[in-house]
Formats: sequence, C-alpha cells, structure tokens
Amino acid sequence: MRKIEMQDIEQEPIAIIGMGCRFPRANNLQEFWTLLHTGQDALQEVPAHRWDIQRLYDPDRTVPGKMASRWGGFLDQVDQFDWRAFRMLPREATAMDPQHRLLLEVAWEALEDAGLPLEQVAGSQTSVSLGIGWNDYLRLRARNWSQLDDYTALGNADGAAAHRLSYFFDLRGPSVAVNSLCTSGLSALHLACQSLWAGEASLALAGGVSLTLSPDSMIMVSQAGLLSADGRCKTLDAAADGYVRGEGAGIVVLKPLSQVSGSDRVYALIRAIAANHNGHN
Repeated sequence: MRKIEMQDIEQEPIAIIGMGCRFPRANNLQEFWTLLHTGQDALQEVPAHRWDIQRLYDPDRTVPGKMASRWGGFLDQVDQFDWRAFRMLPREATAMDPQHRLLLEVAWEALEDAGLPLEQVAGSQTSVSLGIGWNDYLRLRARNWSQLDDYTALGNADGAAAHRLSYFFDLRGPSVAVNSLCTSGLSALHLACQSLWAGEASLALAGGVSLTLSPDSMIMVSQAGLLSADGRCKTLDAAADGYVRGEGAGIVVLKPLSQVSGSDRVYALIRAIAANHNGHN
C-alpha cells in the first residue's frame, strides 16, 4: 500500500470561525481588540500575590537565585474557576493546573463564538491541538508532598490538557498537546490544519496557554540571559537584551472552507502552513 503523504492531500483553505481568549488586561475578544486598537501597554511589574519581586530581583544577571527583570504580562484571577460548570469535584479543580482550567474556559467561549452549542459538537469528529509548556503549578504543589495525589497527576500532565477538552466536550478526533517552546501554539495550529486536510477531523480546536505562577521559571530564563531588563522586546534592534514573558490563553475553531455555511462567521482563512527547524543555524 502506497504511503499517503501530506502533499498528496488537497489542502483547501481553512476558515477560522470562532475564537476565545484571555490576555493581560483583556478577558475576552472585545477587550483584546480594544487593547490593540488603543495601543495600551499590558505589561506590569510582577504582582505582589505572585511572589516577592523585591526579594528575588537583582539587576546583576550573574547573581545566583535572582531574576534581572521585574516585568511581565499577567492575567487576573487565574485562581478563580467555576468547577460546577465543568462537572468537577472541588478537590479535582484545586489540583488541576490553572492552564488546563483556562483552556476549558476559552474553548467553551470559542465554540459559543462560533455559534456551536455544546450538544451539537458532542460526539463529532473534532480534533484538539494545544500548545502548553511550563509546569509551574506542579512545582508549587510539589513543595508540599502531601498535596501530590491522583488528581495532581492527571491535572498537571501536558497531554491531559488536550484530553480534558476532548473528554468534557465529547470530541472524537485526534487529541494532542505539543511543547515546541515559544512556537507551541503555532505548532498546535499546524497539527490542527493537518488533521482537517487528512480527513481525520471535520472541525478542529487549536490554541495554546502559558502562565507564570512560580518564580523559579523566571529565575531560570533570567539566568540564561533571556529576559529583557526593562521589560521591552526590541526585536532587530542593536539595543535588544532579551524578551518579556507574558501570560495568555487562546483557542480558535477551524473548519474547511468548503464546509462553511451561511450561518458561520469567517474571521480569516488559513491558506497554507508549514513547520521546520533551522538545524545548526
């Protein structure tokens, strides 16, 4: 049997028909658009409820155990979650990585934005592809071994983030989580498009999430010389000195253009997508 390559499959345009998001100073799509339209700055100093930045900050990048930046983009109320809406036990919701909880929320909102009732997508051949990386919440819980239970195991595994969405919404297509560092969300989008082009799914959810909940991840990237001291990404500038970490969660609902109906709102079309690595470069 001849192996089917992706280039053998007709890659028709893919429509983005729904979106959901949480970003710094933008709790929904409308607030995010307003933030962009008005040119507001969503960066801030590390909030006091995250960690004591005065104790952990040092402008000297060489000082061990310190971070050389005070800045980042942070979400509000990431500890808040309606466990009843997602039919969970309080103990299960507490043990779950807030990144997983955010993905559940924005996935629901993206489906609503696409005009798709939950009962309509239940049982459908819908794929889930998510980009997810740092496990800050697990490291926080691991500081107290008595908190490490069965719910912690299931609620903090990267792969479980995608499977959680597939389970809750009863989605029957491929379900994968990917970590390719800063490109994780785009890698997830790539996989989602492939699932549609290959006929593995008729609808797809693609997105990513990132939260900075523990200072140790900030210390590590700072010690690696990756953080900008003044909280500004000066891309392609001689003064560039690093990047700024920002939190967020976003999911898009994808559908082949040929399957779009008159009731669908098309935000944009994905005509092609590719992934590669530069090797030694």
